[in-house]
Amino acid sequence: MKLSILSSSLIVSLILILSGCGAKPKPKDGAVVDSTLPEIILTQNGTQSTMNSIALEWKPVVDKRVRGIYIYKKTDDSDKDTKNDFLETVDNRFSTHFLDDDVNPNSKYIYYFKTYTDAAESPKSKDYTVSTRKIFDSVSWLYAKGDMPRSAKIIWRPHKNKAVDAYIIQRKTLEDESFKDIAKVHGRLNVEYIDTKLKDKFIYMYQIRALTFDSIRSLPSDIVKISTKALPMEIKNITVTTNLAKKIKLNWDKTSSPDFLYYNIYRSQNVDSGYELIARVNNNTYIDSIEKDGEKYFYRISAIDKDTLQSNHEVNSVLGMTLVKPTPPTLLEAKLIDNKIVLKWENADIRTKKYIVIKKHKKSLFDFQEDQFNDIQSTNFVDADILPNSSYSYYVFSVDENGIFSEPSIEIKFETKELKSSMFELRKIKPLAEETKIEKIQIEKTKIEEIKIEEIDFEEIDFEEI
Repeated sequence: MKLSILSSSLIVSLILILSGCGAKPKPKDGAVVDSTLPEIILTQNGTQSTMNSIALEWKPVVDKRVRGIYIYKKTDDSDKDTKNDFLETVDNRFSTHFLDDDVNPNSKYIYYFKTYTDAAESPKSKDYTVSTRKIFDSVSWLYAKGDMPRSAKIIWRPHKNKAVDAYIIQRKTLEDESFKDIAKVHGRLNVEYIDTKLKDKFIYMYQIRALTFDSIRSLPSDIVKISTKALPMEIKNITVTTNLAKKIKLNWDKTSSPDFLYYNIYRSQNVDSGYELIARVNNNTYIDSIEKDGEKYFYRISAIDKDTLQSNHEVNSVLGMTLVKPTPPTLLEAKLIDNKIVLKWENADIRTKKYIVIKKHKKSLFDFQEDQFNDIQSTNFVDADILPNSSYSYYVFSVDENGIFSEPSIEIKFETKELKSSMFELRKIKPLAEETKIEKIQIEKTKIEEIKIEEIDFEEIDFEEI
């Protein structure tokens, strides 16, 4: 039990010793003042200052009783001293220097000192007033080049102070309340900066602060103002055609931009989105060749200048269209007369110059034949080339002067049955020796209808005589 208590006491003592290692003494409330202790006196050149630091130097302390020095600092001329004035402890009487870097430029500070022993403190020393240096001026000359495409160029004269390590570039717009840092340019002799990604035809203001190696910023330079380059003028009076075959022609007013380079042509099938660049041209006209009839497209046009700036083109769209197909003819009559198919129709479009008839012949389940009859000038069609037991269908197209076909007319279908005997059928049984001998057979049309195929005795016919 005694061993345990002893071990605990040793641990507590060790903790207290370790916690006190490295900790500097601080002034004690109600400390004993010993007037016999030496007073700190600064040397003849005992104060040196920059914009952000103050150096203090005092005469050596030879009294062996002294353990160290308390340093105090005030920021006003008040004669009242407080414990909050305490700044730092120098815990070695042989030390004669102290650097205070917690100061501001162009400011005044008051320092005083006390020496201390293990049991007492000396009276307060006299006050020493020290001022930091003023903030140094920035560069003496600054220039900004405007009217550049989405950028600005800033140049300046190198700072004379060789302690300058870099330059802080600050920017402000008419909408901003204050300048903001945008870049740091390293090197005293590095005197150029190009600001990019700016808005078009927008005003920017710039100023520069020099920065020393110990991070002291100069006063701001003079302010320079620039305006970025404006976009090319928007394209005006775009016109498009709707009545040309297989093409759409675009025209527009020439741009007045002095450094114009070319035009961009954009196209989409939607008025608000999906525009694609289809051409770059130098003239204010363009022909868009399109295969489909009645095809519609929306167009937008922009001007590009030598700096590749593009005029606004996101708002105005124009709709163009290729010439539509002519209206198909209107079928009036379709008959099977005397083994002939007769079609009659009516013109439905003033653009129509001629007609085309498509004939489809279904000979059997897997045997089809299609014929096309071109350049029909009239509004009727007679087809005498038909066979029995067959299916026929017909379409009629209108054709304009550009060769554009209409959609097909309605479909007409015929089913032919077994045709009756005729001279045509007889010739197919045995070819005639000479074409002129056809005249020897006189079969009138009305009589063919009375002939029955099963009643003809083909063995009694003398074909050679015919």
